Amino acid sequence: MIRHRRIAAAAAALALGTVGTAVLGFAGSASAHVTVNPQEAAQGSYGRFAFRVPNESDTASTVKVEVVLPENAPVGSVSTMPVPGWTATVERRKVDPPVEVHGSQLSEVVSKLTWTAAAGGGVKPGEFQEFPVSMGPLPQTGQMVFKALQTYSDGNVQRWIEEPNPGGEEPESPAPVLALAAATPPAAPAAPDADDDDEVSSDDTGLATGLGVAGLVAGLAGLGLGGAAFARTRRGPARDA
Repeated sequence: MIRHRRIAAAAAALALGTVGTAVLGFAGSASAHVTVNPQEAAQGSYGRFAFRVPNESDTASTVKVEVVLPENAPVGSVSTMPVPGWTATVERRKVDPPVEVHGSQLSEVVSKLTWTAAAGGGVKPGEFQEFPVSMGPLPQTGQMVFKALQTYSDGNVQRWIEEPNPGGEEPESPAPVLALAAATPPAAPAAPDADDDDEVSSDDTGLATGLGVAGLVAGLAGLGLGGAAFARTRRGPARDA
């Protein structure tokens, strides 16, 4: 009996160990990655976005982040927001045809953004950092794929460059993706209700009729007063005679 209990306990421990290994293995494979937030916007709009960079190393810090803007979806205006402890550099490229921004034709657009940490700084293990940018007008396309490179203090480089696979599994090193929806056209003003028109017309007609009757009454009253005055004038001379 004791032997059977020992065998059962050992089997249970083995099963728990297997489950624990599976859970740890799943946790290790489900790593975080660089994203752009928010992840949705409207075509033709301007917006503030942030590239969120988590540190996945247990021993090294993230010291440089490079984000490449898609060549097939150029953006006319791109500006960075200062991040304490980091220096941002902007690279540009020629575009043909030009990109229109506020009525101006731009032949150059931003092609790459790079943030470099100051000496001894960076994103430490267990932390993340956001790098805000302002962009617009957003292109007339379904999505923007930003390929990103994350450099660690130990020299390792994580390449977040794999494009999404519609209908398939998420790639191991997915690139940040911004989904763009078609802008909603402004709603047309509502047409006035026919009943309201009838009601307004009836009110206007009633008001005009009331004013006409009042004018007629006032005219008849004036005519009556004039006739009485004329009669008194004619009777006056006859009494004097």
